[in-house]
Amino acid sequence: MAHSPTLNASDALPDAPTPPPPPPAAPVAFEPLKGSQLVLGTIALSLATFMNVLDTSIANVSIPAIAGDMGVSPAQGTWVITSFAVANAISVPLTGWLTQRFGQVRLFTMSVLLFVVASWLCGLAPNIGTLIAFRVLQGLVAGPMIPLSQTLLLASYPRAKAGTAMAMWGMTVLVAPVAGPLLGGWITDNISWPWIFYINIPVGLGAAALTWSIYRTRDPGPRRVPLDVVGLVLLVLFVGAMQIMIDMGKELDWFESGEIIALTVVSVVSFAFFLAWELTDKHPIVEVRLFARRNFVAGTVSLSIAYGLFFGNVVLLPLWLQQHMGYTATWAGLATAPVGLLAIVLSPWVGKNVGRIDPRKLATVAFVGFAVVLWMRSHFNTQADFMTILIPTVLQGAAMAFFFIPLQAIVFSGLTPQQTPSAAGLSNFVRITAGAVGTSLFTTLWESRAALHHAQLTEAIHTGSATAMATLDQLMGSGMSREQALASIDRTINQQAYTLAVTDLFYLSAALFFLLVVVIWFARPAQGGAVDAGGAH
Repeated sequence: MAHSPTLNASDALPDAPTPPPPPPAAPVAFEPLKGSQLVLGTIALSLATFMNVLDTSIANVSIPAIAGDMGVSPAQGTWVITSFAVANAISVPLTGWLTQRFGQVRLFTMSVLLFVVASWLCGLAPNIGTLIAFRVLQGLVAGPMIPLSQTLLLASYPRAKAGTAMAMWGMTVLVAPVAGPLLGGWITDNISWPWIFYINIPVGLGAAALTWSIYRTRDPGPRRVPLDVVGLVLLVLFVGAMQIMIDMGKELDWFESGEIIALTVVSVVSFAFFLAWELTDKHPIVEVRLFARRNFVAGTVSLSIAYGLFFGNVVLLPLWLQQHMGYTATWAGLATAPVGLLAIVLSPWVGKNVGRIDPRKLATVAFVGFAVVLWMRSHFNTQADFMTILIPTVLQGAAMAFFFIPLQAIVFSGLTPQQTPSAAGLSNFVRITAGAVGTSLFTTLWESRAALHHAQLTEAIHTGSATAMATLDQLMGSGMSREQALASIDRTINQQAYTLAVTDLFYLSAALFFLLVVVIWFARPAQGGAVDAGGAH
């Protein structure tokens, strides 16, 4: 079966900087931090962000080991990734309400500590059901961490140094996806997979302690604000039913199953009610009216589809390498980790110039870059060596550098400061959900395409085929029994089938990235203030 990926989104591609949640009324202005407090505060916030993003990518190369230990298929093992992503997507729109209800420092500290507890429980999980439940908890409590780390960091620096602060923060987000596969692979091969979760404990406790000691006096404090309970329930029903339907569809034979039909009905009906409710509620949990804005639609749709394609491919590559190319978790990590190297180098230049160069042009560079990388991968075969696999991974980092910042500039173009938090919550919700859906769809499509190729390849294996009979005789001549020789031939066919299937999906993804170039040019030129609105600088 298939193996699993590399991503946390917060998962695989580094999470895009998310604009801070809405501030409480009459916010208190705090003086910037100085000296050792500034240094320690920056370290604490960066550590928490690093831990969050790392946890998305660190699990990807460990899925085969997790699935093997728990007696499930690698496809079921990918639920460890999708469950985190879906829960994270649901919690992101709640960040604004939670910030006002508890205060940003209290909420951030609680989020980090609960993330530590959830990580500990993930490591202790005795079976796949329990592990998925704890990953859901981990995703839910992780939601506020990334946006609030930005909010607190920006408040720590003088306004003139905000760009420097965000550049440092951005480096943390980009380094984590490089370290994740390497660290996850090494831990899985040399210790055991639960330690990919246990390593969060000292990091999280240190980050929480430092944050609370430095920032506890800088919290504006909580205030009572209304919560859209009905909208939240409908959101959970809609997203949860949709994700379970996609994850379980193949195993239950899709719409031949009453369960899949029921889940589809629940998802569609709850989505319809969710839209109607959010359009009429005075305090909607998701401001769907933003989809009336042309740039918001073009930017969010492009960003989300691209992220779903990216995340799906990030999951497939290490699965294919470990299941069908003989790679260990460590070597799969080495083959996927360098994706962040060029991103780290080029992102500062993109951030500096996104206000000067049309962001549609920069986004076009990203989409064409991703398309070229995936086209290169579509030519992989079972003889591909390590360098052949590594080169597209390194080049992909350049596309990543041009990906988030320009698309965010388009998404937030022309929005007022009051609209920015709602836009951030909605665009990130759609993006993270697309990543989870992309993972499930790609693993399902991989299985179905592999079955098709396997059937086509086995048609050539019959007694009338001179090549097949010669191969069988050669294997039996080397000392194998007839059954062993046939099993060896089947393994070779299986490897070829899954390789052909994964290259089909790489090719399809390349074509879709080229089509996204057309979509992004439906946006108007970004209006002034777009970059700041995006929270990238």
